[in-house]
Amino acid sequence: MSVSPPVPLRPVAGPRGLPWLGNLPEFGSDPLSFLVRLRDDFGDTVTWSLGPRRSLFLAHPQHIAEMLAAREQTFEILEIGWAFKQLIGQSVLRSRGADWRRKRSLVQPTVRPRQVRGYATTMVDCARLAAGRWRDGDLLDVHREMALITQRVVLRTLFGNDLAAGTRAIGDAMATAEQLVGDELRGINLFLPAWVRTPSRRRLLAAVATIDAEVHRLICARLAAGAAADDRDDLLSRLLAARDEEGRPLSPAEVRDEAVTLWAAGHETTSTALTWAWYLLSHAPEVRARLDDELARVLGGRLPGIDDHERLAYTQQIVKETLRLYPPAWLIPAVAGEGATLGGRGIRAGTTVWCSQWTTHRDPRWFPDPTAFRPERWAPDARDAVPDHAWFPFGGGPRACLGARFAQVEAVLLLATLAQRFHLDVTPREVRPEVGILLQPATRLHATLRSAG
Repeated sequence: MSVSPPVPLRPVAGPRGLPWLGNLPEFGSDPLSFLVRLRDDFGDTVTWSLGPRRSLFLAHPQHIAEMLAAREQTFEILEIGWAFKQLIGQSVLRSRGADWRRKRSLVQPTVRPRQVRGYATTMVDCARLAAGRWRDGDLLDVHREMALITQRVVLRTLFGNDLAAGTRAIGDAMATAEQLVGDELRGINLFLPAWVRTPSRRRLLAAVATIDAEVHRLICARLAAGAAADDRDDLLSRLLAARDEEGRPLSPAEVRDEAVTLWAAGHETTSTALTWAWYLLSHAPEVRARLDDELARVLGGRLPGIDDHERLAYTQQIVKETLRLYPPAWLIPAVAGEGATLGGRGIRAGTTVWCSQWTTHRDPRWFPDPTAFRPERWAPDARDAVPDHAWFPFGGGPRACLGARFAQVEAVLLLATLAQRFHLDVTPREVRPEVGILLQPATRLHATLRSAG
């Protein structure tokens, strides 16, 4: 296997910005087009300015891999967004150094392959229940239906499905919070001091208060139950039972932060990916036909199980190609520390370094005809090899998404379960993505159901 030669880092100056604001207006109005413009008009490494932040944009997979691999040594997480901090607190996503290593060691076992294997039946059962409500000819709001399914999955796997009357409240509050976090990332609120309470910030605090009250109730109930709750197998119980090398548990506040982070990462990201998958399948009949053939051959009409995951090779390719074209997480920032280098060149400390899944996933150098939906790109015998980190929907390096395995297994099993029963004819035909905390369709997608049998 040949090794690609190192790619030197040669930054070039990007588009001229405005005083104080830099390139924020152009980035804020259409971030995806702006980042593609940086790549196409300027190159793989481009300097630009997000407000007062000195920034460097990376488009080449080698530089992206190098930056992600060094995020615990010389590149730090970027403290960006007051709203994001309020939502996830000091979870593993925002922790650093020894605190991050401790929390990661406590959280990671809750989503290891063995645990994910145990949740597969729950995933399939939630999809089966949803499909049981659907009828031939029904008109569905695709994202709403996918969100209901993944919300039910996360309720059962994270909280043991014991939210009861709090289900609707915490679901609505989480949706509000995620929307407001995304809104902040695109506007001037990103640079407002923490003490400024805009109407959107007050709405966010109200949503977070609802989330906190319900999660606090669950944590207190589990702690009060003591040994009686030890046989529960949901993620919340695992977080409460986890101990570090010194025998210390996570505090209730730390459990709250990790539980909310797992909710946000495990619910909306998968429902968004599935929404895009149905959109793509609806307009690719040849791909849908191959999917039907695989489901019939592998499953023969029965529900899928975890042992079928590896056998559903083409279904996996559909999920991977969907994540290439419409990665829910679309942007990764980091801050260069002392001694940071990329491509053999020093990076000034304090520089914000950005890479974008959207931009690199759609680079024609790595993906010929990059906007085409071609799951066969991911076949073992595919003609065009994909460089390392040309596809990185879950990030990479030591801070890669802990729930990547959970998300990929969930997407494959949910898609297989639902596609066995129905075709979704999605309208409109052309949909523009909209950026927030995740990459969502800018308009509601509706689908007419057709029985697959």
